[in-house]
Amino acid sequence: MAPPRGSAAYKKKDGTLAISKDNQSVFWTPVAPPRSKPALTLAVSTITNLQQTPASSAKVMLKIFATAPGISTPETHVFSFTSATTARAEADAIKDALSRAIQTAKTGSTLPTTPGAAGASSASMAVASTISSVPGAGSDTDGWYDDARLRQDVELQRSLLKANEPLSRTFVESLRTKPDSITSSQLTSQFWSTRIHLLRAHAIEKNQTKGAYNVLSSIKPVTVDNAIKLSISKEQIQLIFNQHPLVKRVYDENVPKLSEEAFWSRFFQSRLFKKLKGERISENDSTDNVLDKYLQYDDDAERAKRLLASHVPHIIDVEGNEENHSQRKGNQPDLTMRPTSIDRVPIIRTLNALSEKILSHVAPNDVDPSLPIGVDEETFNELALRDLQGDAEENRVILNIKDQSRFFSSDKEGSVSADALLYAKQDPVKVLRSIQKDLARVSSNTNLSTAIGVNDDSDTSDDESNPEKSHVGNKSSLSAASAQMLSAINEQRAQHDDLSIASSSFSTVQTSSTCGLSATTFDRLSLTHATTTEFLQHFWSAFLSGDATRATEVANLVETLNRAMDRIKAVATDAEAERQKEIDKLKKQVQDFYERTGKKRKVDYESIPGGAKAVNCLLAPTVKAIGVARKDYEKALKEQSEDANGA
Repeated sequence: MAPPRGSAAYKKKDGTLAISKDNQSVFWTPVAPPRSKPALTLAVSTITNLQQTPASSAKVMLKIFATAPGISTPETHVFSFTSATTARAEADAIKDALSRAIQTAKTGSTLPTTPGAAGASSASMAVASTISSVPGAGSDTDGWYDDARLRQDVELQRSLLKANEPLSRTFVESLRTKPDSITSSQLTSQFWSTRIHLLRAHAIEKNQTKGAYNVLSSIKPVTVDNAIKLSISKEQIQLIFNQHPLVKRVYDENVPKLSEEAFWSRFFQSRLFKKLKGERISENDSTDNVLDKYLQYDDDAERAKRLLASHVPHIIDVEGNEENHSQRKGNQPDLTMRPTSIDRVPIIRTLNALSEKILSHVAPNDVDPSLPIGVDEETFNELALRDLQGDAEENRVILNIKDQSRFFSSDKEGSVSADALLYAKQDPVKVLRSIQKDLARVSSNTNLSTAIGVNDDSDTSDDESNPEKSHVGNKSSLSAASAQMLSAINEQRAQHDDLSIASSSFSTVQTSSTCGLSATTFDRLSLTHATTTEFLQHFWSAFLSGDATRATEVANLVETLNRAMDRIKAVATDAEAERQKEIDKLKKQVQDFYERTGKKRKVDYESIPGGAKAVNCLLAPTVKAIGVARKDYEKALKEQSEDANGA
């Protein structure tokens, strides 16, 4: 079978991307000039990561991460497939072939010749998948995206059930209430087939490991009885060697001349340790005739090589600007734009260099492969010469409408608000006189209550009997304002689940998140809803399959749905009993208050939340779904019976 190949553009040049016959390299050949030699060749052994745009993206791109010899930071190569009809197929074929070749290079096994051995994957696999650069981790990573493997991984399912208690309760309840026609294996398979995303997320979470960190700052020697006590692990030693090659060189040159314990004890007290941490070295620091000779060694030599090999935009390249546009004459640049030696601010430079070194080993999965290569979009737009660009062509549709009034010729009476109609009926002269009268009263009174007309001795019945004397300060106006504010507060409180209703002598404390139900009843309600939904999925899976051999299973599932309705009614009955207890408790409080003070208080018992009404409201969609399922089953059963009688 011929190796896969496809039409792809690289650095805005058209060409062809193909894999060699021995599956050991991938090369890109430009279209022009004809019969050109490959302009780019990447060995499979140097490829660390692959990324591909999702299926929903309009652009089909493949990004290849390859490590060049002598450079630890991987280089990225983005290929845009240009075929109008087969771009996605070509990209998938090349990516699958490269994945198998990389896996073969890691394991040393024979490359399979039949493509498509990875198995089926779900729609969530459309996101750009990344091949792990850690040796031996490729097969585990592939399992995260294989739906069949996730459904068969019993240990992963058990681990997820232990970590997710609500899911475990739903699973156990489903097994307990399942019909006899469904085996445990069938229910388990159906249960996990709808929760593949949870299994995949749990698998990725379990395989996450702690990344690199500034290990020197986390190791703190302790002096006990004039002796240095230090606790350091093999992983920390390896991290020190990886982050600071100078320490590895010092270790190789002086051990076993010095013992392991003596070397690390002297190192963590030396000036070299302070220099690598970025601390300033003082004259009072202890000297070491073995380690001090490495103080003049340039630990940033490798970093300088990486900077020379990488592309730095001129807009942020301070040293490059100094070479191209020197400011040695005239005014000096700002302090922040002057290159300084490492001795001035060692801690900043050391931490920046270490952070850059740590991040260089992280695959840039969050980078958009469609961005320009070598420079980000913002920098590219900033460097562009806008004055040399022509006016952008307008891309819009011009609507020519002769008579626009007919589109807004709605009923004018209906469009005017009630307040506007009320104001239109008032006499402006009378309104102005009333305002002037109020202003005169306010200016002559220093008491604000008297000025606005508040009469504490007035009664609400008097205000209602004289509507013409209605004023902003009377009892009815104040009561209406208070009712409006309390209504707004209650509405705002109902919109936040984490806010509880304020407690008083005649109200119970209930959270709006449970709709007035107790925690026990709400948990029963949630569990009943989850198991009912699970059996509804089983019912529709069997009912819509069209398999005549599953007729008995469908009938048993209908009986299970009937029992689910009974469980819902039982929860509603218990919830109503709890609400009635709260009402009785509230009535007793009111009676005790009357016997103690001789005053009666009006309490709206219908406003107490919870009860059967809350249960029926929360489970109304589920009850409706059960009704639809039973109705469709009865209809199909009736049609089948009529056909059997007619035959």
